[in-house]
Order: sequence, then structure tokens, then C-alpha cells
Amino acid sequence: MKLELKKLEGFTPRKGPLLLIIMDGMGLGKRDESDAVYVANTPCLDSLFKSELFTSLRAHGTAVGLPSDEDMGNSEVGHNALGAGRVFVQGAKRVNEAIKDGSIFDGREWHKLVERVKGTGGTFHFIGLLSDGNVHSHIDHLFAMVNRLAEEGVRRVRIHALLDGRDVHERSALTYIDRTEEVLGRIRSEKGYDYMIASGGGRMVTTMDRYNADWNVVKRGWDAHVLGGARQFSSAREAVETYYKEDPRITDQYMDSFVVAENGEPVGRIEDGDSVVLFNFRGDRAIEISRAFEEKDFSEFDRGRHPEVLYAGMMEYDGDLHIPAQFLVDPPEIDRTVCEYLCSAGIRMFAISETQKYGHVTYFWNGNKSGYICKDIEEYIEIPSDKIEFDKAPAMKAPEITEKTVELLKSGKFRFGRLNFANGDMVGHTAVPKAIIKGVETVDSCVQRLLDAIKELEGIAIITADHGNSDEMFTVKEGKRIPKTAHTLNPVPFIIYDPQYAGEYRMADLFGRGLSNVAGTILNLLGFENVEDYDPSLIAFS
Repeated sequence: MKLELKKLEGFTPRKGPLLLIIMDGMGLGKRDESDAVYVANTPCLDSLFKSELFTSLRAHGTAVGLPSDEDMGNSEVGHNALGAGRVFVQGAKRVNEAIKDGSIFDGREWHKLVERVKGTGGTFHFIGLLSDGNVHSHIDHLFAMVNRLAEEGVRRVRIHALLDGRDVHERSALTYIDRTEEVLGRIRSEKGYDYMIASGGGRMVTTMDRYNADWNVVKRGWDAHVLGGARQFSSAREAVETYYKEDPRITDQYMDSFVVAENGEPVGRIEDGDSVVLFNFRGDRAIEISRAFEEKDFSEFDRGRHPEVLYAGMMEYDGDLHIPAQFLVDPPEIDRTVCEYLCSAGIRMFAISETQKYGHVTYFWNGNKSGYICKDIEEYIEIPSDKIEFDKAPAMKAPEITEKTVELLKSGKFRFGRLNFANGDMVGHTAVPKAIIKGVETVDSCVQRLLDAIKELEGIAIITADHGNSDEMFTVKEGKRIPKTAHTLNPVPFIIYDPQYAGEYRMADLFGRGLSNVAGTILNLLGFENVEDYDPSLIAFS
């Protein structure tokens, strides 16, 4: 179906291109010493924040389709909203609804998973991020499924617990492990069933890689969950306590893999005849481990052994490649993204980022769809990320992204471009203030370089963010600084940089402005009317 755009009367688009700059994880914080966006030396942003074409946008909670305004935003839902032009019910909320109305347990996939282990006498395994961060997963979803299995008479369950420390407090793993052991202990006591935690590890070193950045992360997870090949402990609690003791500075997300063993034997290898559910609902860090379970001709690493299991994800993580083949909850069906409209109008465009956020300006931006919308007029560029802890190289690939973007802009081939600077988010997650500040300053200098190019080309730039993170490096409790690795609930900036501006438009007086209002604004600045059912544009014309 061809999508049509109407020309905007009374406004002549600028001669040069429109560039959207997404400063990932750079929100508007308290403007105190905890706020790296405020503390850092950022002459470019300081000037932009004083512009009459500046406003703030909501980037969390219901504004991006999450269950409540207590839910922090994230890059997945943020880019969905930016590209879709309206708000769709998102991962956690969809799972909550499916559990509440029972549809997750009435579905064909759930019944197949249960019948599989009942028929084979095998084990039902859960792999996923063990926290209530509500960005990739929620521990309550796991508990609902575990309790349901006990009700349905499944006698043997194993949990492979990925430790968070990123979307929640950096050393909170024991809280979630204890809550899980309480649920499992009650079932063992009441039913006599064999329910245990079997393996685990920190999310940044075990299982949860994304965008093919480091397949060794997935291999370590495979070795622990499937093969039982990791350091052995008598319990998950003992593993965490030992790692804390051995390295007082270690945080949960970087904790080594472990397996729980009895008499030297792992208690929960994944074997032929088992069922496996990845209970993460977010897609980016779920695709690679799903491929490892599902692909027959898998070549990313040596699996050693590929058990014949029935595998399902909480959701479909890639709608184009259909990964995984089976899933428990349908994802949002996002149609008619802004770039689908622009492709139909013949607007040549590019998208660029480094590996860590490449999927966000492509896959998530395009409504959870892989590949090009129209390869003849689009160009996607991925700058490979460094395989190093981000506080060690806080500039990341922002300079390289900047130089390539300037090259693309000056080529004269493109009318619209979008890019993502990952620093504010990825370095923000380390909770290392010096590095975070350096990352923010790098982004600031890169934004200035891009604005110089836009001015030279007589174009326009939009500068915004998908959620907050580096705007809150720590919290203070009882006089002590507590490092904060998670995203924030803060709004994000939105600025239009238009060197040719002569008062033709102004910031619109909108209630509850959010990321979903950006798409209509892009259309306006390119000379098109907003799509009728998109959320309103952020600008109004004089």
C-alpha cells in the first residue's frame, strides 16, 4: 500500500538536509552535582537549551506505552515512539495484560511447552534478567509462570538467573535471588517438586549481548545454562557473595557466570526433551541467545552440544526474521512509521550509529522490523563499537559517527538523516562519574561539529534524546552517594536548530509532549502536513 503525504502550504523547506540527532541517555536532570549533563562542560548544549525553539519531552511511562509513569523509559520504546508517530502498548504492559487475563497460559505455545516436559519427563527452564527493572524483564512475570507450572503439575523447573545491576541498584542481586528462592522453596515444601536456580551471571558478560557486538557473551551463557560449564557453587547466593568478597568493586552486571552444583554435578543442564522460555520481553538482547537455541546451522561459536528442546521467547524479538519461531505474547504491531511515509514520498535518507545503538535507529525506529524499507533510497551505516568497558573509552565512536555523518550530509544525496550517540546511555550505565562526564562532553563537541555542517548547508537539525540516564549519576541516601546505573524518569530535551529561522513557526502549546510528537515535526520541517492520526507536531506555523 502506497502511503501518501500532503504538501504543507505556506512553508518552504530549507535548502539543506534535515538531521535528527538522538543523544541517547541524556535527559534533563536536577541540575546539581549528580547531573552529568549539567556538570559537564557543554557550551553547545548550554546555548541550545536557551533557544526559543527548545522544549522538553516525556520519554518514560505511559508516554512511551509502558504500564505506569513509574516505569523508566528505554532505548527500545523510545525509538519506537520516535519513529512511529504515536504510542503503542509496549512489552511490559502487554505481558502484564496477558498474565492478568490468562491469555498467556491459554495460548498454543504455552500448552506445547508444558506438554513437552510432561511427555518426556524433562525440565522446564527459564532464562532471563532477574530483577524488577521492567526494561528487559520483570521478576513478577517469572513468578507468575513458575506458579502456573506448579498448578499444572510440572515437577521439575530450573531458573538461569541473569543478574541486573543496571536497570536497578548495581549490587541488588541478592534481593532478587532471595525473593526467587522464597517462591521456589514454597513450591518444594507444598508440592514436593524439584524447583531450583541452576545457573547465572552478570548481564554484560553472560547471555545478553546485542547487535552481534560480542558473541563470547552469549557463549558464556550457553556454556553455563546448557553445558553446565562455569564456576560451581552450592547456591546462587553463595556465588554472588563470593564474587562480592573477591572483588569489593564488582557490580552485578559484570559478575562472572556460575552454575549451582551438587556433589560436583550441575543441577540444571539443559537436555534433550526439555522446554526453555526466555522470559525477557525486550528484543535487542534476546535475539542472539534465541538464535543459538534455534538455528541448526549455527556458526557464531562452537555450541559443543545442541540439545533438542522446545524453545520460546516471551515475545517475538524480530518481526521480520521471526526470531524466535515460538513466543508467548504478541508484540505491538507498529505500522506506517514516519520513514515508510518518507520512502513513499521518495525522500532519500540515511541512518547511522555504532553497533551498540545501530538497531535502535534502524530496527526499533522502523517499528521492530529488520532491513531496509526501500533500499534504493535509504542507506544504513554501522560503526563497529569497541569491545571494552565503556568507562575505559567514554568517547566511544561518537567522533567517527560525526565525521561519517558530515560526509553523508555534504554528499548532497540525502534529504533526511538520523543518528544516535550512545555515550550518555552506555557510559551512563557504568556509574563512573568521570567517564560519564567525558562521554557527555564528547557528545557536546560532536553535536557542535554537526551543527556547523548543517549551517554551512543551510539545513535544519533536531536535537533530542530517547530517555534519561547520565542526568542522574548517583543518588544520596543518609549522606552517602549511591551510584545509579539505571535510566531515569526525567524528561529529555528537544531543540530545533534552524540557522535560517525567521519566525515562520513556533513551539506549539501542547499538553503532555512526548517522543511520539517528533515524527509529525519531522514531516512538517520537510514540507509535509502531519499524518492525520499521528500525535501532533511540536511546532505550529504562524
